[in-house]
Amino acid sequence: MAVEGGQMARNQPVSPMGQYFSSSVLSVNILAIFESEIPMDDSKAMWALENLFLPINPRFSSIMVKNEHGILTWRKVKVKLEEHVNIPLFPPGLEFYDDSMQEYLSKVGTELLPHDRPLWDIHIIKYPTRNAPGTMAFKLHHSLGDGFSLMGALFSCLRRADDPSLPLTFPSSSESSRHFAKWIRIDKSIYRLFNTCFNTFRDFGWSFLMSNCMEDDRTPMRSGDAGIEFRPITLSTITFSLNDIKQIKAKLKATVNDVITGIIFYGIQLYMQAASQGKTKTSRVTALVTLNTRAIKSYQSIQEMTKPNSKSQWGNHFAFLHVSIPRYKDVENADPLEFVLKAKRIIRSKRNSLAIYLTGGLLELLRKLKGPEAAARYIYATAQKTTLVISNMIGPMEQVQIAGHPVQSLYFMMVHVPQSLTVTITSYAGKVKVAVGMEKGFINSEVFVSCMEKSFQRMFKAAAGKQTSTSEFNA
Repeated sequence: MAVEGGQMARNQPVSPMGQYFSSSVLSVNILAIFESEIPMDDSKAMWALENLFLPINPRFSSIMVKNEHGILTWRKVKVKLEEHVNIPLFPPGLEFYDDSMQEYLSKVGTELLPHDRPLWDIHIIKYPTRNAPGTMAFKLHHSLGDGFSLMGALFSCLRRADDPSLPLTFPSSSESSRHFAKWIRIDKSIYRLFNTCFNTFRDFGWSFLMSNCMEDDRTPMRSGDAGIEFRPITLSTITFSLNDIKQIKAKLKATVNDVITGIIFYGIQLYMQAASQGKTKTSRVTALVTLNTRAIKSYQSIQEMTKPNSKSQWGNHFAFLHVSIPRYKDVENADPLEFVLKAKRIIRSKRNSLAIYLTGGLLELLRKLKGPEAAARYIYATAQKTTLVISNMIGPMEQVQIAGHPVQSLYFMMVHVPQSLTVTITSYAGKVKVAVGMEKGFINSEVFVSCMEKSFQRMFKAAAGKQTSTSEFNA
């Protein structure tokens, strides 16, 4: 397996995961969206791209080619920046351009990046929306790296708005994926070791069945149609106060991730009931949760990420976890806090499992026996048979600026995935932004956002002690 990171030699082989994400069945991209407090000025874009962005990693200046042995490699090329910078024109005369922005981002998300030039684009949108006076969107191919690498690269181009000379700071992830990397040291007791083994084989067995034999039911959130990754999406966002999230967290002695996951679980059930017009049928709904497998607490410098033996190596270092969304027959009468407690139990159980490493080993075995296309098809089937994917990123604690533009809000979205629903979570400057990518024309985006907002409001009210009812889940 090729080691990702370090100074890339000429025609360095593409990593196995990079090959999977650039196959005949998978071509996943990441949109990183920065909403500016001031109108966008594109005059500094070329300078910032050439002097800040391109030097971060040679892959931003490389294309994928096959060598004489048929192996995909990275080849350095001369970058023509004008081919990567897009400045759209919308019809004039409007005060806000939310609809035009929605259509444009949906179009950007649907289109494939051309492989005859480096696999990234930038879109500078000078038109105001109700959220921001201007917007900048990066589109990056997943074969360049995972969200941790790519968002870390973009964060290295940012400066603090209050004092550009000071470094950005990020909250420490006390329950991050380093738990997996140090499980042997943590799980010293026989009971914990047995529990880990049990959870590992249970989770791996279920994941294997979901990828090969089973699939989620067709519901108002899962069309289950073939080729869904090529359909347009509707992109919506919901913003929560991190302090409000922490109040719920303190009430239940949970983590921020537990609370946010509980909000999503509850919101999904509210939408299912609303879209089903109150019918009580329960359906199998599974989320594919992405997990960073690096044994670190927070982002590292780009210099650290590109060291050959770094714990925070550049590249695709993540795994998927299958998480069953709790089902409830009468969600309107449920105690919202039960969804957080259920999320807490699920997350704790998943963290005490090594199924992700068995799945990684299975993918590597498939690659060696049948080639990268077979492994890519396995990943595609795994995603296509579930209802949604959930991914989260930690952003800076302070407000930042990019090329002189104070960033009011930021979030990201995975596009070209074979699911009707994608949910991403980004924390930034005391806020938590939940972005939702929905199959256009299938999921009612306004109703879904309303259900997420209702989920949070009811949960916050319950945490304040104004609701004390109890409920039981059908696991």
